[in-house]
Amino acid sequence: MLTIDDLSFAVRSEEGEKTILKNVSLTIPKKKLVVVTGPNGGGKSTLAKMIAGIEKPTSGKVIFEGEDITGLGITERAKKGIAFAFQQPVRFKGIHVLDLIRMATGKRTTPADACEYLSLVGLCAKDYINREVDSSLSGGELKRIEIATVIARSAKLSVFDEPEAGIDLWSFQNLIKVFQKMRAEIEDSSILIISHQERILSIADEIIVLKNGTIDRQGPKEKIFPTLLGTSAAVGTCRKENAYTDDGRCE
Repeated sequence: MLTIDDLSFAVRSEEGEKTILKNVSLTIPKKKLVVVTGPNGGGKSTLAKMIAGIEKPTSGKVIFEGEDITGLGITERAKKGIAFAFQQPVRFKGIHVLDLIRMATGKRTTPADACEYLSLVGLCAKDYINREVDSSLSGGELKRIEIATVIARSAKLSVFDEPEAGIDLWSFQNLIKVFQKMRAEIEDSSILIISHQERILSIADEIIVLKNGTIDRQGPKEKIFPTLLGTSAAVGTCRKENAYTDDGRCE
């Protein structure tokens, strides 16, 4: 599905060059839900932007379904089947929620169809379908609408950058159910989530830990998840099965 080959990314500032990612190599296979986690500042969101085409690597390659897409931007990658949900969703003044969902599906989606996508993220269609995607919406509302558009796209690879950021506790619980449903319906697609929430980590097939711009460890959830409990890469210290609170923390 997706291969990251020896990827590095550095930025220049008045203080000199700062390396954000260094020689990162990984594979996102088909039919998997993969979570990238790790301490803040480790390069997780930068990696997500590299995959989406928002940022270009200093060196290395991004291979998607056997094709080198390193030089392609976000629009070209979207056409090839990569969907991306920002950590801080973009506002579109003059564009309505229904328009956004129609653009995501690429077809004449009816309000009833759009309602199904919105209901998955806990929004009532009649209250939102004709709303503009602008400053009148809260950050949490925008986040849920954007997640609905990613679901509507049915992309080959759906990338979510910290989807839990800015949403309320009820929405977080509902969000877990959305990801579980997406996971259950995976055919030839994959899901990549950037998160440090234990509840999201617990539903992964595979976990990748990114620390100081390099891969600290990676592997099946059963192997990696226990090593994260009680660390800064995850929230809380769950020792009992199903001992999670609604917002993904441990009791």
